[in-house]
Amino acid sequence: MVKHKQITEPDVFGYQVRIVRRGKETSRYFSHKLWGNKNKSLKAAIAWRDQMLVALKGSKTRFLKPPKNKTTTGLTGVSRTIKYDHRKDKSYLCYTVFWVKDGKSRNKTFQVGNVEKVTADDELHAFRTARLFRSCYEYAIDNDLEFDDSQFAGWKKRRLYDDPNLRVV
Repeated sequence: MVKHKQITEPDVFGYQVRIVRRGKETSRYFSHKLWGNKNKSLKAAIAWRDQMLVALKGSKTRFLKPPKNKTTTGLTGVSRTIKYDHRKDKSYLCYTVFWVKDGKSRNKTFQVGNVEKVTADDELHAFRTARLFRSCYEYAIDNDLEFDDSQFAGWKKRRLYDDPNLRVV
C-alpha cells in the first residue's frame, strides 16, 4: 500500500498503522469488520495516523548518520575530548556538541582550556553550556523551529544556563 505511508494491510481483515519515532513504535490495527467495511477502516486508519503524526511532531532525524555508541558524557550528541595542539605542544579539554544544520552535520566546540590549568568550575561551566546547546537544538527540532546557534557566542563570559529564556528541559 504505497500511496498511504505508514499504513499496511497485513491480512485480509484490516489495516495496520505503524509510526516509529526515536526507535519507539506507535501502532494500531483497524479491523474491516469493526469499522463496517474496508473503505471505512482505511479512512479511520488515515485519520488516526494523521492525528498521531501531529501528536508526535518534530521527532525528526537529529543526525545524518546514526550516532556511534561512543559517548564520554552519557548525553547523546555531547562528548568530552582532549585535543592536542602540535604547534603549541599543549592539550586542551573540550566539550563538543554534534548537530545538523541545513542537512549537514555540524559540531560546536566548547573549549575549557589547557588541561594543566583548567579548574573544575571551568569544566563544569563548559559542560553545562554544551548540554544547554544540545537541549536548545533538540527543542527546536522537536517543535519544528529554526535553531539559532549564534546565541551561544561569547559563552565563556556568560552563564547561559542561568538565563530563563534559554532553559528548555
